[in-house]
Amino acid sequence: MDREVQFIGQSSAFLDAVERASRAAPMRRPVLVIGERGTGKELIAERLHRLSTRWQEPLVTMNCAALPETLIEAELFGHEAGAFTGATRARAGRFEEAHGGTLFLDELGTLSMGAQERLLRAVEYGEVARIGANKPIMVDVRIVAATNENLPRMADEGRFRPDLLDRLSFEVITLPPLRVREGDIAVLADYYARRMAAELGWPSWPGFAAHVAKQMEDYAWPGNVRELRNVVERAVYRWDDPSRAIGHIQFDPFESPWRPAGVAAAPVKAAGSAPAEAPAPVVQHDLDGVSDLRGAVDAHERAILEHHLGRNRYNQRQTAKALGLTYDQLRHCLKKHGLLERGEG
Repeated sequence: MDREVQFIGQSSAFLDAVERASRAAPMRRPVLVIGERGTGKELIAERLHRLSTRWQEPLVTMNCAALPETLIEAELFGHEAGAFTGATRARAGRFEEAHGGTLFLDELGTLSMGAQERLLRAVEYGEVARIGANKPIMVDVRIVAATNENLPRMADEGRFRPDLLDRLSFEVITLPPLRVREGDIAVLADYYARRMAAELGWPSWPGFAAHVAKQMEDYAWPGNVRELRNVVERAVYRWDDPSRAIGHIQFDPFESPWRPAGVAAAPVKAAGSAPAEAPAPVVQHDLDGVSDLRGAVDAHERAILEHHLGRNRYNQRQTAKALGLTYDQLRHCLKKHGLLERGEG
């Protein structure tokens, strides 16, 4: 597998999911891959295909959410010429294209009930019928489907066919989100950072500053591995001193003092009134867990200093200005927290 589809991780939750995919790969049965966005569902689908006896046959991918409902069935099963307006010639569907191989259906939960009914027949009997055709076509296709939806709940609510769910769930592989993959955040961050440093031509990889590493460990990563890769690569390419550890990381690429609020969020003000000021950001703390007030205040102050030093490339005068301090006041704070050497230069 090439460098874009490598599995990086060492946590037991992640390795268990990969092991389950490896065991299911030789089987001819359907497999459901469940997971949040960015957890690697496409990589698992490719692993299921590459480790199967069908590895030399086609791996055909279809994103069920990328097409309007009126075209999904034609895309899946094909159509004959004149079957509907605009169908000037016959076209094979994804099932026919995947004959002998694997069909990967991404975003399965978005399929319409009509498409689900036809998919059920294809899975059950191995036959598909082009739209506008009188005779079905026999196909040999292994189905791998992925979704971030709760399919059993959708079936209970009547939004997904229970009989189709039964057919597709011979094996269900649920991928763990990055926030529960113990130890994998540091491993993944180092992997993607080294690749970006090499791409930029850095002579060596300086690593991440301790406070940046902690920020990454504490972050929830709602976009999982895909988000981590973007955040890490952005931090490396923005850093202009390859000899020093990465001292600043930005999780939200849209963060800016000039970020537009949007029409819906614009405050309504009365005529003649002063412009409304943007509310200060609210920082959440575990106040109930504070048992040492002085220690908690010092830790918070140090975290602020480390963050702004990195953000200002360790330029003390710019950092002092950003924090509303004089240069001497900043130097005193850095000395107090043992950060003076880090801020030199």
